[in-house]
Amino acid sequence: MKIGVVGCGALGSFYGARLWRAGERVHLLLRSDYEAVRRDGVRVRSIDGDFVARPNAARDPGAIGPCDLVVVALKTTANERLGELVPPLVGPDSVVLTLQNGLGNEAALAALAGPARVMGGLCFVCLNRVAPGEIVHTAHGYIVMGEYQRPVSDRLRTVQSAFERAGIPCHLTDDLERAHWEKLIWNVPFNGLGVAGVTGFESVAQGRVLGGPRERSCLPTDRLLAEPRWEQLVRELMLEVITAARALGFDLDPELVGRNLERTRVMGAYKASTLLDFERGMPIELESLFREPLRRARQAGVDTPRLAALCAVLETLEEHGR
Repeated sequence: MKIGVVGCGALGSFYGARLWRAGERVHLLLRSDYEAVRRDGVRVRSIDGDFVARPNAARDPGAIGPCDLVVVALKTTANERLGELVPPLVGPDSVVLTLQNGLGNEAALAALAGPARVMGGLCFVCLNRVAPGEIVHTAHGYIVMGEYQRPVSDRLRTVQSAFERAGIPCHLTDDLERAHWEKLIWNVPFNGLGVAGVTGFESVAQGRVLGGPRERSCLPTDRLLAEPRWEQLVRELMLEVITAARALGFDLDPELVGRNLERTRVMGAYKASTLLDFERGMPIELESLFREPLRRARQAGVDTPRLAALCAVLETLEEHGR
């Protein structure tokens, strides 16, 4: 397939490089990493083996043109750019697969490309972009894929096959929205508390924003699981997400809390993507990962005081400095 990748940070570069190595015709749409990738390729240091990929590199979507598959791995903080970046890559037979975090991304792409073209994927992988064109892969890697508002189709199985030939395990789902909520069980506590850190811990634990000076320290995953009180807060946030999802009709099993914790323990001192963005002074994905789940919980009549306090802490950090 001819594959265009929009958003070539850690996620887009890693999956694009794997697909290229498997023989697909991959075009990366790049900004700051363009010169490095054009010169040196995408360098991947992985638990599955290191390699260098040399996909096509472009700065402008018009230089790529219509693709069979458009993979959107753009940070949701840049979703206002979808209208300029995606349409030039979409032809009569194109499909669009978003691998973005949180809720609402498929709907945004459906408004641009038409709902019948859109698929979504949830990535369970530990990746960091450590330098231009250089990606470190430390754990996991599989993707849960689904059609937007439709059951599994033959074309989705074709996309699955391409990723699996690239060594990326894929599970297909008939209920993509449910899968989003299942991933939020991990994303909300580990992305949110990682940024809120010690400063925001008591606010989130008490379900209200507290004033006064406090210690500022970000928390990678190992630290969030190192102290019983922090792990307990992680569990409570996970249960709030599950309660909201169940009220919305998604029958998530509370045992997913334990499974997510065990999956996280093997990651070591992993910094979630939101924490890395925050430390680099970049906008964090407040809307899709925190505000939208909170809105939907409230619409369903579910009280989520820790999620609400976490949103408030993150909004304060984002607005008033780091």
